[in-house]
Amino acid sequence: MDILQKDGKLSENIGLLDKYLQNNDERIVDILRPDVSFGHSNGWVQNFEDFKKDFSSKKVIYKNIQQTELSEIKRYKNTANIRRKVNVSGTYKNQDFEMKLALLEIWIKKNAVWKLWSRQSIEIKP
Repeated sequence: MDILQKDGKLSENIGLLDKYLQNNDERIVDILRPDVSFGHSNGWVQNFEDFKKDFSSKKVIYKNIQQTELSEIKRYKNTANIRRKVNVSGTYKNQDFEMKLALLEIWIKKNAVWKLWSRQSIEIKP
């Protein structure tokens, strides 16, 4: 049985991350650890405070985030390592964008709750 089936909350929170980003939903902070590191494909890295400020200012507006592949799931104790691919579209500084991203996400479970600790995305060039 794989980790996501065994621990549905992890799968649920991965889905919520995409949904909250896409809908610019402030509840996203509920699934981020306070020491989160959010790395973007342009090399920009945000800590929790930077992420909250930029997210609420709508610096980046995501129109669609669609997972296309879940390629790796590893778990060690209360830490899960997830590699997946997503198609993303949105607006950054009034410029529309559309890209395919490969993501590495590290989730940590504490008190039965999975929260994102680290995320790095890279653009997959056609």
